[in-house]
Amino acid sequence: MNQSLVNQDLAEEPVREEDTLQPGRASLKLVAGELAQRLGECAILLDIDGTLLDLAPTPREVWVPPGLAETLSRLRDRTSGALALVSGRSLNDIDLIFAPEQFPAVGGHGAEMRISTDSEAVAVHAPPMDKELKRRLAAIAKLSPGILLEDKGYSLALHYRLAPHAEKAIYEAVSLIRADLPNAPIEVLPGKCVCEIKQSGFDKATGVRELMTHEPFRGRRPIFIGDDVTDESVFAMMPDLGGLAFSVGRRAQGVTDYFDEPRDVRAWLARLIDGEAGARR
Repeated sequence: MNQSLVNQDLAEEPVREEDTLQPGRASLKLVAGELAQRLGECAILLDIDGTLLDLAPTPREVWVPPGLAETLSRLRDRTSGALALVSGRSLNDIDLIFAPEQFPAVGGHGAEMRISTDSEAVAVHAPPMDKELKRRLAAIAKLSPGILLEDKGYSLALHYRLAPHAEKAIYEAVSLIRADLPNAPIEVLPGKCVCEIKQSGFDKATGVRELMTHEPFRGRRPIFIGDDVTDESVFAMMPDLGGLAFSVGRRAQGVTDYFDEPRDVRAWLARLIDGEAGARR
């Protein structure tokens, strides 16, 4: 982490001078140690691409580092199940990435949810996209080689990491379609080398808010980590839930602090477990 963190007491006690963490990389260890002692009061909410996992040229090329699934499983156990992945990916896609492990998750930018690994996926605020609209948007991928089309069910994503020169043309084409269909209930989500179009009325924040009304998440302090524009709605709502937000790669508005890259997030999560184990000894 890049700047000083203030230890916010999970019991809402006043911050004492000795609770102020010092600047520098050491704060990564210190704040993890503080939270580790109170994992039973926390809910851990994690974005996937660019947060837990390094970004890849295409969505199918992401790689799960050895030990990450075990770290997540142990955190899920230590929080009595209150760990969830929060992603624009579908639940099915999330499960394929972390197979054979399965985690509670908010998928499709809030369109679907699994509260626990024992429950069925529940669609939340998730009207299907119009098929004709999807076809028109899909045709944008023909603008240039390297544009990758991804149908997520509740949204359509145009990835241009392999064709960065096409960014302007992609957004102009999407704007023309929106102008031609002014009453279509859709919104555009700009991301890291991706233009995503989805139905309006739901996002990651609505999904997280719903998730936090269910056991085992209800009544806990959420700790959310994300990296992209689509995570900003969750950053903004964390104060309403008494939670903490951390971004990756940049200091986003409303966050407590930020990590430089996903490997720092993975190290921090591992420290949560190490700190919790030390506190119990």
